[in-house]
Amino acid sequence: MRWPLLILVLLVAALQYPLWIGKGGWLRVWEVEQQLAEQKEGNRKLEQRNTGLEAEVRDLKSGYEAVEERARFELGLIKPDEVYVQVPQKTPQ
Repeated sequence: MRWPLLILVLLVAALQYPLWIGKGGWLRVWEVEQQLAEQKEGNRKLEQRNTGLEAEVRDLKSGYEAVEERARFELGLIKPDEVYVQVPQKTPQ
C-alpha cells in the first residue's frame, strides 16, 4: 500500500515541475513581468523627455523668442546698445 502512494506523489511532483520551474513556468513568468514593468518605467521617462524636446524644437521653429533666449543664456550674446551686468554670487564659506 505504501508503494502506490509513493509512486503517485512522485508522479504529481514530476508533473508540477514544468509548471513552476520549466521554460514557461510561473517563475519565468514572474521574471518577465518584472522586466516588463522596468521597461515600461524606462519608456515613460523617455516619453517625457521626448515631449520636452519636441516642445523645444517647436518653439525654436516657430518664433525668435526661444532662439534669442538660448543665445542669451548659452552663448552670452547681447543686443546692440544693450548693457550687460553680471552680479557675482557669494560663495559659501
